[in-house]
Amino acid sequence: MTGIAGELAHEQAVVDTMYTRLDTLRGTTAGRLRDVRLAGASGTHQNRSERDAFATLYEDRAAQLDAVEDRLVFGRLDLSDGSADGTVTRYVGRIGLTDAEHRSMLTDWRAPAAEAFYRATALHPGDVQRRRHLVTKGRSVTGLEDEVLDLDTEIDADALSGEGALLAAMAQGRTGRMSDIVATIQAEQDRIIRSDLSGALVVQGGPGTGKTAVALHRAAYLLYAHRRLLERSGVLVVGPSSAFLRYIDQVLPSLGETGVVSTTVGDLIPGIRATAVDEGQVARLKGLLLWRKVVRRAVRARERVPEQEIPVRVDGHDFVIRPRDVSDAIARARRTHKPHNLARGAFVRDMLDRLTDQYRDFTGAPLSGEDRSAVFEDLRSDRDVRVALNLAWLPITPERLVADLYTKPHRLAEAAPELTARERRLLFREKGAPWTESDVPILDEAYELLGEDDSVALAEARNREAEQAREVEYARSVLSSTGAGGGLVDAETLASRFAAGGPSLTTAERAAGDRAWTYGHVVVDEAQELSPMAWRALVRRVPTRSMTIVGDVAQTSSAAGARNWDRMLTPLLRDGWRLAELTVSYRTPSTVADTAQQVARAAGLPVSDLRAARDVEGSLTVVRTAPGQDTLPEDGAVVAEALGLVKELVGPDAGRVAVVAPSGSVPRLAEAIGGALASAVGAEEAARLSAQRPEDAQVTVLAPRQTKGLEFDAVVLVEPATIAEGPGGTSDLYVAMTRPTQRLVVLHTRDLPEGF
Repeated sequence: MTGIAGELAHEQAVVDTMYTRLDTLRGTTAGRLRDVRLAGASGTHQNRSERDAFATLYEDRAAQLDAVEDRLVFGRLDLSDGSADGTVTRYVGRIGLTDAEHRSMLTDWRAPAAEAFYRATALHPGDVQRRRHLVTKGRSVTGLEDEVLDLDTEIDADALSGEGALLAAMAQGRTGRMSDIVATIQAEQDRIIRSDLSGALVVQGGPGTGKTAVALHRAAYLLYAHRRLLERSGVLVVGPSSAFLRYIDQVLPSLGETGVVSTTVGDLIPGIRATAVDEGQVARLKGLLLWRKVVRRAVRARERVPEQEIPVRVDGHDFVIRPRDVSDAIARARRTHKPHNLARGAFVRDMLDRLTDQYRDFTGAPLSGEDRSAVFEDLRSDRDVRVALNLAWLPITPERLVADLYTKPHRLAEAAPELTARERRLLFREKGAPWTESDVPILDEAYELLGEDDSVALAEARNREAEQAREVEYARSVLSSTGAGGGLVDAETLASRFAAGGPSLTTAERAAGDRAWTYGHVVVDEAQELSPMAWRALVRRVPTRSMTIVGDVAQTSSAAGARNWDRMLTPLLRDGWRLAELTVSYRTPSTVADTAQQVARAAGLPVSDLRAARDVEGSLTVVRTAPGQDTLPEDGAVVAEALGLVKELVGPDAGRVAVVAPSGSVPRLAEAIGGALASAVGAEEAARLSAQRPEDAQVTVLAPRQTKGLEFDAVVLVEPATIAEGPGGTSDLYVAMTRPTQRLVVLHTRDLPEGF
């Protein structure tokens, strides 16, 4: 075979060899892991430690080898070796592979040797003669995309293929998971991915510029390049929604990295689920940095000096809790600089010491150490004393503290005098209302200032001691009944081995369950939506301020979000951040992108200059369904357009269609389109096409804000003017207009916003 067919056959043979080697390594790793597990828990302590270390090593290696099954090999470099006609071929993939003789077969995409695959250009080719992208499906090579960078190189023109990997990738249908664009990362993106770890890197880019792909691949690259630094602390990825996290959840594992925690701001605190969303002014108010002072004042309000002396009687003796003593004890406890609930222990001990001194003064006799301890304990366990000291220094949970601010107007008025009466009324809500995403950063502030309730910590410590005692007793019975140990192992040692035999948590698992965990790096996507308080919560989690922040201030829909990076970030990061821009849109056809930018600029949004990489014939269609009417387009017109696109795009390539409408119309349109689909293709097929999760469905109906971070082959946009008048304004419209990769169909009855 010659020409393109011959090249495909050649590359298929290479890929087959790579997968054969991968399968061999999987079998070898599985065999070694099996042998280690069969060895059991015998031998010396050193032998057992070595066995556990090897088991962990083989488990991690097996997981890595399984994770790279899809698109193991995606690139090839033809490099000049310096001789007159010599060429070296280097294949690039998800991980590095060597053959049985330890000769390199596949170069890891993050390794320095692979940089040319991303950085080389026709202007600066370096040693690269040709760059080839391998298009694969499963283990089969389905296409080739060639770029000749050295025009002096003699390459058979008949053996070249494709229009360029980037454009081909954009012409394919979207799937329910984010397309892994490792093979199409361009030099602009690569410079950002490999940027220095230190400080905060802000990546500003318009719709379709690959911000999310850049952020995730940067996380994988940093974990690779700075493994020793990051493997123990991990990386936190913060996205705008759970749907978005599901959409990208396969990208990092497919690159072989599993030390990553993915979350939303609403799920940032373990055990707290934010199930509601604040809009407009309420979201703006809750996002203000003013809450630093508000929460601190609310905490201090739980540290109160009584207005007058409080008499208490304990075991027939009279004591007095004096305001002066309480004031001194509070001041001394605050000087420990511990959180409120932890500092409470110092306050209580100080007050009990003062009351014990009163007993000594009343009796006129010195107290021995044992006698003093007895009096101290009697005072500590007395109900009246406990009540009086709790009133002076109340232990309280973060949830209770913040809920009281919302449900008790006098509490908020006391803690937030800067807010107007109207603003405080906006923040009021009934007891038991669900937490919102805007509440979580405020709760996080409260957790930081309150700490753990010392009584809870003491109870947990007592439970741990009791559990340990039970384990020792069980170990003692085992040794007694079996005669094991031969006198060389005592019950305490055996119990400790029982405890050590539990599951070993990964860095990601430990970090996800610990609110106070500090990460080595934080990645924030759709960062323009975060409030100042949300940024404060994130910065708290990365003391080094090493962050990758991606977003577009022209797409900000939250009233608390950023309209300008400098104004948002400088108060928190000072001069510890830098800006990089992505300027090429790989997603949106140029006609659609240009129109969206015109609409955004006409509304005064800070739109970045954006160059679309491609155009699609017929990519924009505008239909006025009922001229002159001030109502939404009829459901029938929307359904007809949606079904037409479904028939055109949904098929073997799994194209995806979204109907984006004002939020109030979404339920009705979803029902109408579901019914029409069932009639057209049958109930079972309709259910498959309109799966509940938007990132899984091939046909879905969404409000504009729900489409953030997602992309579709085609979008039916319903009544742009109504969307522009909604809570997110023209930002929501700009987001909705820039979701399609192929076609945008606009249906309207009202006049279109300026810029169309």
